[in-house]
Amino acid sequence: MKLSIIIPIYNEYNNIDAVIQAIKAVRLPEQIKDRELILVDDGSRDGTGEKLEKYKNDKAVIVHSSRINFGKGTATRIGLTYVTGDIVLIQDADLEYDPGDYPVLLRPIIEDGAEVVYGSRFIQGRRPQGMTFQNWLANQLLRLAANILYGARLTDEATAYKMFKTEILQALALKARRFEFCPEVTAKVLKRGCKIIEVPISYKGRSVEEGKKIKWYDGFEAVWTLLKYRFVN
Repeated sequence: MKLSIIIPIYNEYNNIDAVIQAIKAVRLPEQIKDRELILVDDGSRDGTGEKLEKYKNDKAVIVHSSRINFGKGTATRIGLTYVTGDIVLIQDADLEYDPGDYPVLLRPIIEDGAEVVYGSRFIQGRRPQGMTFQNWLANQLLRLAANILYGARLTDEATAYKMFKTEILQALALKARRFEFCPEVTAKVLKRGCKIIEVPISYKGRSVEEGKKIKWYDGFEAVWTLLKYRFVN
C-alpha cells in the first residue's frame, strides 16, 4: 500500500522543513511500501513558497503553488487531485501534531480494514498541552454537535489528523474553502454510513503569536457546517 500525505501550507517558513523532515523520518508499518508528500502552498507571503522550490526535484514530493490564499479546505481539495496512494492523511504544516503517530493511525486500516481513522486529542480525557480553555470548550461543543446530529460517538470531531482510504475521501464531493473542511468531511463520512475509528495521539498546541491561524468565528462556521450537511448533500 501507498500513503499519500496532503500538507496545506500558508506562511509556515519557520516550520515546514522540520515537518517534512519529521514525516520522512517516520518508520511506517511494513505494509506501507511507499509514501508521497503533497505540499500545497496556499499563497504564502513569507518566503515559504520559495523554500518549497528545493523539494520539486524530490521524487517523493509533489509541490503545488497557488498565487492566492484560498484557505485550508481549498488547499486540501487541490492536494487530493494529486493523490496516487491507497490511504490519505491530512497533515498540518506545523508540529502541533506529531508524524510519529502515523503508525498508530494506520493500524486500524491495515489490521482491521477501517475506512476512516481520526487521531483524537481527547480520548485520554485531559486537556492537551498548549490548548487554551476556550479552544478546548469549542472543541467539546463541536464534538457534541456532531454526535447529536449524526448519532456518532466521537471524542474529537475537529482533530486535524484525519486518515481515509482514498476512495472514501474522493467520493465525498467536498466543497470546503477554509477550516470548515473538518466538519464537512465528518458530516459526509457519517452520512455515508462509514464508521470513524478514533485512536489516541499526542498534541502540543501553539498560540496565535506562534502562528496559529484558526479564528474564533471559525467555530460558528463549523457548527453551521455540521448543521447544514445534516440536511443537504
